[in-house]
Amino acid sequence: MVECKLNENKVICNCSYPCEKKGMCCQCLRYHLSRGEVPACFFQDDVEKTYDRTIENFYKNYKERNL
Repeated sequence: MVECKLNENKVICNCSYPCEKKGMCCQCLRYHLSRGEVPACFFQDDVEKTYDRTIENFYKNYKERNL
């Protein structure tokens, strides 16, 4: 089993929402995927701050930034 590096993860986590899953990437990913979303770390900081974590928003922003 892989050990969670909670303190290291918290340092690089760009999520600006107050959440008990901050730094626990496995739990965060599982939570967001169950809601049809992706976590904050999939977004650039300016987009993350909108709290729109939908997969559609991820595709839209990824496409816009990579054309």
